[in-house]
Amino acid sequence: MVEMVHSNIDTGQKMGCPLCYANDNALFASDQRRSYYRCSECGLVFVDKAEFLSEIEEKKVYDQHQNNPGDAGYRIFLSRLFDPVLASIGAGDHGLDFGSGPGPTLSLMFEEAGCSMTIFDHFYANDASVWERSYDFISATEVVEHLHRPRFELDRLWRHLNYGGVLGVMTKMVRDVAAFSRWHYKNDSTHVCFFAPQTFEWLAHHWQAEIKFIGADVVMLRKECRSE
Repeated sequence: MVEMVHSNIDTGQKMGCPLCYANDNALFASDQRRSYYRCSECGLVFVDKAEFLSEIEEKKVYDQHQNNPGDAGYRIFLSRLFDPVLASIGAGDHGLDFGSGPGPTLSLMFEEAGCSMTIFDHFYANDASVWERSYDFISATEVVEHLHRPRFELDRLWRHLNYGGVLGVMTKMVRDVAAFSRWHYKNDSTHVCFFAPQTFEWLAHHWQAEIKFIGADVVMLRKECRSE
């Protein structure tokens, strides 16, 4: 059972937001697992870093994932992001699948569609050379909720996105306190950042990006071309 705490109550504890760095945050909810804080500036709900799993513990969870490129159901799930991104890029564009996981599948789907792909994953494909170039599009499927340093990671992705390119993100979003109390998504111990529509609007403003919400859990941000 989750104990609800409205964000305008002074809890006496201020946690710095790991995305926008604002200090005006308060306890949003707590349960027997963890406490969750919400940023009043960007709307991110986040867990105190003191409650993060160790890297060893975190990888043990990911090693249990059964992501198989031959799984038709998994491909249908990924198509929620794949389809709109593919419709927004050019033939032969080069993309980066960030957080590709133990069984890279989205990158294969793009390659099958004629794109060239690079993958990166902190645990399974940690190759620093991917940051030596930029990309026409970047995908991040069910990964941003795992980020321990979301501002650093997302700003890095944006820097390596070509002008006119798109960053496609798929993640389940925070709606309100009542829904959060029943939300299975928060119970995953590797999920430490929970984005709201307001959070992506903040990112769009931060980057001066064009934003488009697709369905309940997909967001596309386009990097506007430089004006001459």
